[in-house]
Amino acid sequence: MRDTRESRLLLVLLVAIAFALITVDIRGGESSPLDGARSAAAAVFGPVENGVSSAVNPVGNAIAAVRDSGGRSSQISELERENAQLKQELGSKDATRARAKELDKLLKTAASGQYRVKGAQVIAIGAAQGFSWTVTIDAGSGDGIQRDMTVINGDGLVGRVTTVGPSTSTVLLACDPDFTVGTRLEKTSELGFATGQGNRAMRVQLLNGKADVKNGDRLVTFGSQADKPFVPGVPVGKVIKVTPSSGDLTKTIEVQPFVAYTQLDIVGVIVQAPRKDPRDSVLPAKPTPAPTVTVTASPSSTPSASSSATGVN
Repeated sequence: MRDTRESRLLLVLLVAIAFALITVDIRGGESSPLDGARSAAAAVFGPVENGVSSAVNPVGNAIAAVRDSGGRSSQISELERENAQLKQELGSKDATRARAKELDKLLKTAASGQYRVKGAQVIAIGAAQGFSWTVTIDAGSGDGIQRDMTVINGDGLVGRVTTVGPSTSTVLLACDPDFTVGTRLEKTSELGFATGQGNRAMRVQLLNGKADVKNGDRLVTFGSQADKPFVPGVPVGKVIKVTPSSGDLTKTIEVQPFVAYTQLDIVGVIVQAPRKDPRDSVLPAKPTPAPTVTVTASPSSTPSASSSATGVN
């Protein structure tokens, strides 16, 4: 519309009419004469507003989602961090419980044999002795450790100390091929010499070729002069194979060690031997087999039933 004198007068007139209608509507309250016009306008323009709203709302929702995505992302990251922390705490608690269990077994074994031990932890494997089966422990001369001391854990014989430093020591494991220890069979006291064979069972040469030995028999250390390198009575393993002897002066058997040499963690170095040989007292008590109950079913007598029919004539 062109800006003329007539258009300006028309604009003023329309504004005046609008103010007049507003005044009439306000004064009329709930019975305003403009309610009918308002309802008609709502009926006409309502569908248009709904259509525009349905088209605009997804866009608004998308904008809101993008705006809130940063908050959600930070929440997810926080939850993932808390989850990782909980897993780490649970893992550390499991490791602590496992070590406490190992230490408890070690102390019970030491108490049974009357061994005075210095506890230590395996911190490395394969120390500076070529390809030997060795481990390094976190105890040395500063802890009273000396060369040729016996090393045990809660299950039995681990090895002997070969090298001692100020704060660490090297232990030659009993499974090493260069490892030899004197043994004694449980109950019969038959003597022999056990030699390591790496991942395989230990080989034991019994001095008596006619010794009565069978699978499941257990062995302990015989002990060395002045208790070095071995104290007596430490559990070694159990017999899993007996090689038939053909008139030989000795008998060869294979012994499965009690100690899992690839799973070592907490060990004890025996710094003071017992006053007397504990013999078999350190070996755990064998489980008592459950009594077998045999139920014999007696034949049941089945009475024969006879029936008689009486006829009345």
